[in-house]
Amino acid sequence: MKLSDRKTWNLRALLAAPTAFLLIFFFGPLLIMVVYSFLTPGIYGGVDWTFSHLNYGRILGWADTKYEKFDPVFLWIFLRSLRLAALTVLTCVLVSYPAAFWISRMPKARRNMAIFLVTLPFFVSLIVRLFAWVLILRPTGFLNQGLMGLGLTSEPLEFLYTDFAVIVGMTYVFIPFMFLPLYASIEKLDSSQIEASMDLGATRFQTFRKVVLPATLPGIIGGSVITFIPSLGNFIVPSVLGGAKVVMIGNLIEQQFLSARNWPFGSALAMLVMAAVLCLLLAQLKLARTTEERA
Repeated sequence: MKLSDRKTWNLRALLAAPTAFLLIFFFGPLLIMVVYSFLTPGIYGGVDWTFSHLNYGRILGWADTKYEKFDPVFLWIFLRSLRLAALTVLTCVLVSYPAAFWISRMPKARRNMAIFLVTLPFFVSLIVRLFAWVLILRPTGFLNQGLMGLGLTSEPLEFLYTDFAVIVGMTYVFIPFMFLPLYASIEKLDSSQIEASMDLGATRFQTFRKVVLPATLPGIIGGSVITFIPSLGNFIVPSVLGGAKVVMIGNLIEQQFLSARNWPFGSALAMLVMAAVLCLLLAQLKLARTTEERA
């Protein structure tokens, strides 16, 4: 056997186990969800093996039967989830971009410690961290007490169980997802190009727009994608910080599977989220290809 053939077979043997794992434990459940989304809900939960397209009709507008009716609240929840996820991405960029620049200019020893501190929250339970935010944002919490102590407000403000609380919580949770790709792009930035731009008379804004931003755009795109995807389907943060007032698509899917026991409708909602994620990934690939062609 030739050396190249032996390497090919070794590579196939190494990829066989992870490929089989993905086929069984990722694509298998995904296929089950696709099938369930076109079935009829069982009377006592589960599924009735009868074809039905009305699960999608309840979301998109063509269901109008005795038991399955279109309700715009589902579409509104989905659009609200898109908005909150997009605002989370924007907030993470605004926080992580200057922080990544600052850390990348530190001495190496301090830089490694700063990166460790960014990832440190991963070592603490998510529920514990979210309930810490409940203590901060509640009417008698530290934030309201501080505002009233400074005389900025005479009564507690409603921070908890609002869109603001959910965005703050998701930004706090997903900042490392945005920071690390951004830092990787910024660290590779050639400082001589910035100096040359300034020497040629460009303003700071022009240098940022024409030199820094294009060089760090791949990090922004990558961080935005891996932040937006878990933000869109997140249900823990809205449950703790949003309560019953802020319902996202992840909470709705959880309710359909666990409380309402309407598995087909829950599967249809999950497929809608998967479709949105797929469209985002395709847009990201197209944008990355366009960026490479311009470069």
